[in-house]
Amino acid sequence: MSKQFTVPPVVFPSGGGVNPNVGNINQRRVPTAPFQPSSSAIPFMAFDMGSVPSSSGSLGGTISTSAVSASASFEDEEPLLDELGIHPDQIWHKTRSILNPFRVNPAAHKDSDLSGPIFLYLSFCLFQLLGGKIQFGIILGWIVVSSIFLYVVFNMLAGRNNGNLDLHTCTSVVGYCMLPVVILSAVSLFMPQGIGVVRYATAGVFVVWATRSCANLMVALADGVEEHRGLIAYACFLIYALFSLLVIF
Repeated sequence: MSKQFTVPPVVFPSGGGVNPNVGNINQRRVPTAPFQPSSSAIPFMAFDMGSVPSSSGSLGGTISTSAVSASASFEDEEPLLDELGIHPDQIWHKTRSILNPFRVNPAAHKDSDLSGPIFLYLSFCLFQLLGGKIQFGIILGWIVVSSIFLYVVFNMLAGRNNGNLDLHTCTSVVGYCMLPVVILSAVSLFMPQGIGVVRYATAGVFVVWATRSCANLMVALADGVEEHRGLIAYACFLIYALFSLLVIF
């Protein structure tokens, strides 16, 4: 036997009447304003960016002063090439001194560098590449061996006490005196292919040019080797004749 229960009717309120105690669940909430600090004593904490310059005049002055000092210090810095030890004017002055084989300026080569020799080595490799000869590794290896060879020969001739030519200076001199060989490599691109008297004679002229320039510089930059000029010139002749063979063959 089932027992019946009486359920009271449910009445939904209409749009007009709202119970003040319960409230309308469909009523929208009013958006609240974001948090604003009570005082703008700290400018960088303020949400209103327009009020920062007026309340922080000293801070703006500090920023502008630091920016001016930073730009002034940037203008006072040396150029990038000077920081890397590359001086184009000095390289051109040394290269121009090699162009006259009868009057080489030794004073220009007292301050040795390797920027000019590296540029001449790369030029030589490029001209050989244009001639269809890929010899980057061969040229680099011969350059290192030639510089060490001439350094050892020079110090053996000068003696233990008079050998004041270091390896860095020797490499710089050998590199700058490669200019005639580089010119020979460029000229050989316009010469007829094959082995002939013209190619041998042209190569001989440039080898003698490079040998004379290198021997004069080596003797002028060191002390006590004037009597060994012929032997130093012979060592230089072997070095540049070796490089000229790469151009001829």
